[in-house]
Amino acid sequence: MRRAGWIGSMLGLAALSMTAHAGTMARRETFGTMPDGKPVEAVVLTNAHGLTARVIAYGASLQSLSVPDREGHLADIVLGYPTLKGYLDQPQYFGATVGRYANRIARGRFVLDGKTYQVPVNNGPNSLHGGTRGFDKVLWTVAGTHHDASKASVTLSYVSPDGDMGYPGTLSVTATYTLDDRDQLSIAYRATTDRPTIVNLSNHAYWNLSGEGSGSVMDERLTIPADAFLPVDAGSIPTGEIRPVAGTPFDFRRAKPIGRDIRTADPQLLDGHGYDHNWVVSRKAAAAPRMVARVEDPASGRVLTLSSAQPGLQFYSGNFLDGTTVGTGGHVYRQGDAFVLEPQLYPDTPNQPDFGSARLAPGQVYRNLIVYRFTTEPARSAR
Repeated sequence: MRRAGWIGSMLGLAALSMTAHAGTMARRETFGTMPDGKPVEAVVLTNAHGLTARVIAYGASLQSLSVPDREGHLADIVLGYPTLKGYLDQPQYFGATVGRYANRIARGRFVLDGKTYQVPVNNGPNSLHGGTRGFDKVLWTVAGTHHDASKASVTLSYVSPDGDMGYPGTLSVTATYTLDDRDQLSIAYRATTDRPTIVNLSNHAYWNLSGEGSGSVMDERLTIPADAFLPVDAGSIPTGEIRPVAGTPFDFRRAKPIGRDIRTADPQLLDGHGYDHNWVVSRKAAAAPRMVARVEDPASGRVLTLSSAQPGLQFYSGNFLDGTTVGTGGHVYRQGDAFVLEPQLYPDTPNQPDFGSARLAPGQVYRNLIVYRFTTEPARSAR
């Protein structure tokens, strides 16, 4: 009888263990095939609460992310394409890892250790997100997956050879996506080099907390805890000024709808057709991730809290979504139908010493840990 009881207890513990793991999964599948015949892997991460993230190896991109609203209804809240063809034929950085240098470098030119380097210009006279073939347009390798009782993850890797897009040094990069049972999706970027180079990696997910394809995000309420931002010239290159947000449309220190001030006749908003600027969260990287943005969607109750240790945050209000893109759910994406939040170094840092340094030397490790936490809020009572 004692032996039977022991066996029963062990079976019960095994059943509990299986239950704990049952809702947490990292599942590999095929998303498509590259023109040269190489398969493009996808990994679907699921947590115990039903959140599901699909990460594709092309561009180490977040292709979809399903999150419940206040009623428990799931919706995909990131913009994307349903098949690989969209990413190849009409690239728009949807969910992509951007680098070697996220954001802009003026004239595609910088000086490092006394030598001038030229990288491709692909945004007017400037270089954007690494050039014509940045990290968003290459096939990464799925290096491994993991899941346990509390989280599921996938690590992707890419080696950018010396001279790639004009950048010096062989850069070895990993991107690890982890979905945990605290309803957090984190992206841990890591890079090393064999020669001095510059690095600035971030993720370019387009967010709509009501669901991709549901329409405008202008009523979603944004908080950015930053006292200053970087004004830009007509080419979206920072002028070098660090301007206080107080008394300007760029003041998001208290939550306000994204669209409240977007039509203000401020030259910074006119030139960029909306927000596409870097907020100065701090003058240097923090020791650990802290909140750099929070977005609330009154319609669905979804709340996104973004944390990172990076000194800057680029906020883009989807100004150039022009109605020519049909997304994952079969809906057309139009201006203002999503927002982008990119924790990173300041734009054009290699050309502006007052912004700090983007230099990475052999023996050093570049890191950017980005954490998205999802919660819900009840509907606000009418007054």
